[in-house]
Amino acid sequence: MRMRAEFTTEPFHGEGDPPPHATAALRVAESLGLTCDFGPLGTAVAGRDAILLPALGAILAAAFDSGATGVTLRVERD
Repeated sequence: MRMRAEFTTEPFHGEGDPPPHATAALRVAESLGLTCDFGPLGTAVAGRDAILLPALGAILAAAFDSGATGVTLRVERD
């Protein structure tokens, strides 16, 4: 089944370049073949459940390894 996840990494930075924790999470999602929509308030990723669900651990790890202090995550069937 197709699934979609939306996540926001913290701390949130206003204007300027996105923080490293946000871009690191995006790079991991892209490298795993997920469809990605990177926005100013968060990132949406979509793909088959067999790819997306295991990818979430790698995405979260990349965010925290790059300085995130928190991640808000929502996952649903597409």
